[in-house]
Amino acid sequence: MSDQLTALEEALKAFGSAPMLEEMPRRGLADKGIDGPTSAHVIEEVHTPFNLAYLTFTTGSSAFQNIVGVTHGEIQGRHDVARTLFERLGTGAGSRMLVTYPPLVNVFSADALRAAGIEWSFLLRSSRDAFLVNACQEQPDIIIGESSFLRASLEQAVRLGLKAEFPKNCILLTAGTPLDQELLPIAQDFGYSVHDLYGCQEFGWLTLDGRPLREDISLVASPRGEAYRELVVGGLPMGDSFIVSASGHVCDPEGEIITYRRERTYPEYEVVITHTAAQAAGTVEKAARTILRIKGRVVKVSPDLQTGAAETRILLVPGLPGADGLWQEGIPLQGPAATRLLDDLIQAQADLQKSAKTDPAWIKRR
Repeated sequence: MSDQLTALEEALKAFGSAPMLEEMPRRGLADKGIDGPTSAHVIEEVHTPFNLAYLTFTTGSSAFQNIVGVTHGEIQGRHDVARTLFERLGTGAGSRMLVTYPPLVNVFSADALRAAGIEWSFLLRSSRDAFLVNACQEQPDIIIGESSFLRASLEQAVRLGLKAEFPKNCILLTAGTPLDQELLPIAQDFGYSVHDLYGCQEFGWLTLDGRPLREDISLVASPRGEAYRELVVGGLPMGDSFIVSASGHVCDPEGEIITYRRERTYPEYEVVITHTAAQAAGTVEKAARTILRIKGRVVKVSPDLQTGAAETRILLVPGLPGADGLWQEGIPLQGPAATRLLDDLIQAQADLQKSAKTDPAWIKRR
């Protein structure tokens, strides 16, 4: 080996500006607050770009489990939702929450739970037996999980004579699937309140007991029929339609969105952006592709897009043409309140474009 190559190798090891593998920052399960066991996952390390706050996956309740990216700009919105949620529950800093399915923490974001002062823990194993042991020994204030799992677990506790060992005045947060209403009478027998939490990994928690948790929730006409409304968050349709009823939610008479009567919207709405506060149409076009990749929502940009507008304006149009082969007129939504999430994602794209890739081994030339 030549002296020059030896000197270069020694300088590389001592002073190289790009990190070695062991020097790279790591975001493990504990950093994300989801360091609990599940029977449905394998732990895999990935290279996660700096422009995402974290990665997670959809639950697979309506389709194949898909990867979800959460941008840094969305975290404040999830903080606001967590604060509103725990205020409505009448709990706060210092409350202890048992999470029966670790990925549910990603719907909050661990940072949002930390900001709210909530302490959370997981089961030793993802099973009903582990739930019984944990609930009796740890005495949590809040338990969050799938409603049928909670119902079956409480029924098992009664059969095993463990009811007296369970925590008193506990709050059950049901999530992940439509509410199993058979949980309500057995929870009442335990002296527990039940709350129906609806949301998704892509956008966080959206409603509690049929009442919105965010200010940018819209309800628009649904192809499912006159009784249904499609739920739209921040300008992005959920693909879920619900009955909206003044008679109220089973857990809250003031909650008009009957989240346990969910139907998938078909055909789903696509978003067409017609006006944007962004100055460059290219930024909006890139954001549209980004949203499809990390959120699974189809966003298109009108060829007549107006940039530099005072507020974002969009049209929701069905994903299939009408009987006459033409697009229907569409449902208009106007920001800033109704398009907050969409605007946050466009801003995330603009922020990314301000910083070049930092890896010197990756150079793109036009």
